[in-house]
Amino acid sequence: MDDRLNQQMLRVGPILAVGVAIVTHALGLPGPAAICAGTAALCALWWITECVPMGVVGLVPLVVFPVTGILGEKQVAGYYWNDMIMLLMGGSFLSAAMEHAGAHRRLALTMVRAVGRGGAKTFIAGMMLTTALLSMWISNTATTLMMVPIALAVLGQANAETLRVPLLLGIAYSSSLGGMATPIGTPPNVIFKAQMEQLYGVSYSFPDWMRIGVPIVIVLLPLVWWLLTRRLGSDLRLEIPHPGPWRKPEVRVLAILVLTALAWTFRENPAGGWTGLLPTLAAEGQSMIRDTTIAIAAALAVFLCPAGDPADPGKRLLSWSEASAKVPWGILIMFGGGLALAGGFEESGLSAAIAEKLVVLKGVPPLLTLVLICAVITMLTEVTSGTATASLMLPILASLAEATGMSPATVMIAGTISCSCAFMLPVATAPNAIVYSAGIKTSQMARAGVWINFAAVLVIAVISHWLVR
Repeated sequence: MDDRLNQQMLRVGPILAVGVAIVTHALGLPGPAAICAGTAALCALWWITECVPMGVVGLVPLVVFPVTGILGEKQVAGYYWNDMIMLLMGGSFLSAAMEHAGAHRRLALTMVRAVGRGGAKTFIAGMMLTTALLSMWISNTATTLMMVPIALAVLGQANAETLRVPLLLGIAYSSSLGGMATPIGTPPNVIFKAQMEQLYGVSYSFPDWMRIGVPIVIVLLPLVWWLLTRRLGSDLRLEIPHPGPWRKPEVRVLAILVLTALAWTFRENPAGGWTGLLPTLAAEGQSMIRDTTIAIAAALAVFLCPAGDPADPGKRLLSWSEASAKVPWGILIMFGGGLALAGGFEESGLSAAIAEKLVVLKGVPPLLTLVLICAVITMLTEVTSGTATASLMLPILASLAEATGMSPATVMIAGTISCSCAFMLPVATAPNAIVYSAGIKTSQMARAGVWINFAAVLVIAVISHWLVR
């Protein structure tokens, strides 16, 4: 967006906020709810147009809500620094350590050589599977940035140029799909986890989320592969670069990642999990250790563990300067702003007012409601970030669930996962933009993405309807 349009959107935002507040108040909303609606409209406009950095927009509720009496300063500030934000931060530190050590590239090449040998279709399947598995634990952007050079090296071989479109699109799409599988795979998942706990007191552990996210990925990943490669010949043989020997920093970071993933997965199950063996129990008999504790323990490990460099014995796997350059601080602030908006919706009465208006949808079949939700959010996330979409839409989806008598978890999980379904436009996600810069045309992405969007809407709606209660 050019500077002139940015300036226009900056001026339009406050005008829109005041206009929405006045109109909704005139239509019967109480004053605090109308102000909250205006604040949400302002944040939505600025997040969608990105006329100012997203983290800056996330600070708006921290000023507006105390000034207007919707929420107190301490209450609003609490949304910006809580266990969910620290979970996302800890995961970012772990991802940064993987990148810094180079373990992510070595692991990717090892996995591709293991599962992607053979013809062109098999190679693309191996690249997509590797990308999705890595994206479960590392940011979608970092995963794509690491996989694209491997793809380009293979495309440089004779007669391999026909693979460019399906291979690069496969990497971008499987990066987004992999992020659906775990709570830390992409920021919208963490936003859901935080808002479910904030609104309903329900905590979703790693296994809880993966019981829904993994089946969706298992269905969508081969479907996307088939859609991309169905017209591709299978007689081409490719040489995959050798990963080379593993270095000490790579082995140590990978070991920390594996231990962290196991600790998240088996925290509570089976038979009470490993935390049940420890005496750190709350009054109700449950462990006081949560996913955030594990994430920060992993972060401490990469900051404190020696890198094993004989030339520099004091070097650690990750330094603070390296970490601070990689952590998406703006996203963390935006995350807090989204939680503050959700709190404002609840405290001001806006959520109840929305639920009252949405009660007309009560007669619509639940599965059709989920399809409509997934379709709307999928279209919206093509033009705005998935994180912004989740921040804005999840409080509304909670109100919709209450109005229609549906399970809030069902509605909100379907909406959250749909925030990762931006497959049509280069501007929709960072992975899409990365492969666009590598030579994919917008028309090629749109032609493939429209069918994948359609398939994703149906798959997410059906699986959410069946598996979430």
